[in-house]
Formats: sequence, structure tokens, C-alpha cells
Amino acid sequence: MLQLVHSRQFSSSPVALARNARASARSKVKKSLTKRQLALLAKKKAAKGERNVYSKEKMTLADAISVLRAVEVARPNSTYELVIKTAMSRGAPIPSGRINLPREAKSKKEYRILVFADGRLADEARRAGAHVVGGLDLIEPVAEGKHNNCTTILCTTSLIRGISAKLGRVLGPRGLMPSERRGTVTDDIEGYIQKLKGTTEWRGDKKGTIRMPVGKVVNTITRILLSSTQAPGIQLKDI
Repeated sequence: MLQLVHSRQFSSSPVALARNARASARSKVKKSLTKRQLALLAKKKAAKGERNVYSKEKMTLADAISVLRAVEVARPNSTYELVIKTAMSRGAPIPSGRINLPREAKSKKEYRILVFADGRLADEARRAGAHVVGGLDLIEPVAEGKHNNCTTILCTTSLIRGISAKLGRVLGPRGLMPSERRGTVTDDIEGYIQKLKGTTEWRGDKKGTIRMPVGKVVNTITRILLSSTQAPGIQLKDI
């Protein structure tokens, strides 16, 4: 039986040898540098890596809106989205909050509010428009999932200790457990509900980048500018 075997000869070309020599020389130079010099080199390399094709295309907010209106002329219902990059340190909580825009770019989310309160504060919660109000007697129904359609859960300061031990593992993973840091543990139940109905929530991602719709292409530029300057921590002069 005749068997054909294809073989290929490999050799080191002068180009490859020169590349290896340059890499070896660079490594020797780096070893002889101080820590400060190495830090400067790393900083310069990082600055080069951050450059992109859009680095020289910065413009004012008004000019950017004019360009987008021209590009999206055939789609007047397109939405303008404001993107804010924050410097979030490792382990820091994800930035979030609420804001009142003069004109909403999207329809507001429908909230269903459950409140742990008793006495006078329970009456205030009902008057403010809370959908479900009760004291510690609500713990069992919530644990059994009978109020899973509620999107916001508030609690008074006097009842939070009673519900934390029994509902922490139920509501915590869903992001609904009342907490003082988020303002959902409060005795101003009526004020919180009013704020909830009149504002829109904004929230960053894991990298701290906030994305928020601020207007439609069909809106006038003045109205969009006004909405954009209402975004968290941003003023028109900073754009």
C-alpha cells in the first residue's frame, strides 16, 4: 500500500528573529526602570488605549440634538437617551435615585405599593394611595407570595425590626426589602408615596453608568435641553 505524507519545513525568518530581539530588549529596559518610571509608562499606555474614533467629535448638547434630528428624520418617535459615566469605586453601592422631569420621554411605570404601618401612619398611607396596608399581620401573606404583584414595599421605623428577621430572605433577593439607605424605612409614608408618583427612577449599572431617556425626536430642542439638564448631577454648561 502506498501512503503519501505531506510534510512542511518550518524555519525562523529574519523578521521573526528581529521581532524577538526587540521584545527581549524591551523587557531588559523595563527591568532597569524604577517603579515611578514604570507607572508613567503604564499611564501613557492607558491614555493611548482610551482613544477612539469619536474622541475628536465632541459637541454641545444643542448641536448633538440637531445632528440626531437630521439622522432620525424618518423616525420621529425615536428617543433621546442621556448617558452619564460615574467614577464608581470597587464595593460602592450602585447609584440610584429619583428625578422629576418636565416632560417624560416614556410612559411612567405603574407602581403597586405595600406599606407595613399601624395606627395613624397606616391611615396616612391609605389616604396617600397605598394599595396594601397592614402591620405585622401582613408578614405571613407576604412570605407566602400573596402580594408578589407589589413593586414597592415601605415600612415604618417601629415595625422594621419585626419584619426583617422573617422577610429578609424573601424580599432581599427581589430588591424589595425596606431599608433606611434607600429611604423605604420612613415615618413620612405620605411624603414618600407622593414623591414616588411625581418622579421617575434612575439607576446605574454595575459599572456606574446611568442611562436615562430624556426626550423624543418630535419634541422641540428647548424642551429636550430642559429635560437633559434635569438629569442627576448634570448641568447644561457641563455638557
